[in-house]
Amino acid sequence: MALSENSRQSLIPSFLYSSSSSKKLLDLDSSMLRNSTLPSSPSISSLSPNGGVSRRSFVIPAPSEPGKIAMYSPAFYAACTAGGILSCGLTHTSVTPLDLVKCNMQIDPAKYKSISSGFGVLLKEQGVKGFFRGWVPTLLGYSAQGACKFGFYEFFKKYYSDIAGPEYAAKYKTLIYLAGSASAEFIADVALCPMEAVKVRVQTQPGFARGLSDGLPKFIKSEGTLGLYKGIVPLWGRQIPYTMMKFASFETIVELLYKYAIPTPKDQCSKSLQLGVSFAGGYVAGVFCAIVSHPADNLVSFLNNAKGATVGDAVKNFGLWGLFTRGLPLRIVMIGTLTGAQWGIYDAFKVFVGLPTTGGVTPAPAATELAKM
Repeated sequence: MALSENSRQSLIPSFLYSSSSSKKLLDLDSSMLRNSTLPSSPSISSLSPNGGVSRRSFVIPAPSEPGKIAMYSPAFYAACTAGGILSCGLTHTSVTPLDLVKCNMQIDPAKYKSISSGFGVLLKEQGVKGFFRGWVPTLLGYSAQGACKFGFYEFFKKYYSDIAGPEYAAKYKTLIYLAGSASAEFIADVALCPMEAVKVRVQTQPGFARGLSDGLPKFIKSEGTLGLYKGIVPLWGRQIPYTMMKFASFETIVELLYKYAIPTPKDQCSKSLQLGVSFAGGYVAGVFCAIVSHPADNLVSFLNNAKGATVGDAVKNFGLWGLFTRGLPLRIVMIGTLTGAQWGIYDAFKVFVGLPTTGGVTPAPAATELAKM
């Protein structure tokens, strides 16, 4: 019986994830092929001249359990997108008070001299409600960003791995993490930028607007629709290096933790331990992220606060040293906690839907060799 065209296709599995099922290579008996349909998992087979299937056919099962979401299927990317929404939307909204003080320290350091005095000024002038000013554009903006950031990261990571091929994907995996995260963040910032512009204006100009409902039309009336994207280049300058550091350092840290700090292979660790590793790796990665992206963060805050302001105005206002340091201690605390929580939530959601946690697995040599056949 000849195979259908779909059955003849073969997919190269990604080498950035694996589970116990992906380590098994199943010989397909020709009688099984005649009497049943092929599994939906990726297959590597050799066809005889007459259209039959030789006994050297192999199937590499998708690294997911029966009844769960298949890796790299549309449902997989949808799950990663949903996990990204929860991860970024919830965490950024929860740290709105810290973000509010940080933005005001960047814009008006004479008034907001320190973290403690900044909270004191806000409490005195605006009350407890003032701590969450701008939470709606924060929630919507970072939910959209998280959807694109994590969903497209998983897509581009697989896409670039397949382009590189098994050998180079394993050898240059850090470059793939960097390229995949940069590509994803470029798209994610387009989704974030309008809400970020309104958020900063609402948070740093008391009396400008109560929130998104009146702040967005007022911003557009003042700056025009294109004004919502005035800060897109500084936003890319802040977020792309941040995200490259966030994903590449996280993947590297988690791999090192499983290799040197945890004596048990990842697939034998409990889910709670794996999620603890995700949070720890995310927190350390977040500290690096804050340092790398802080100058651009100061620029974004300044440009979105002042009408007609330029990058040159910002540099003149901050000074070179201030551009790198103003508000940095608070941002390290905020971003470290934020990034750790994001990876924890993201991987917890993946576990909830039956997917493996992110990172920590080295490509299997056997699978690599098989993919070359």
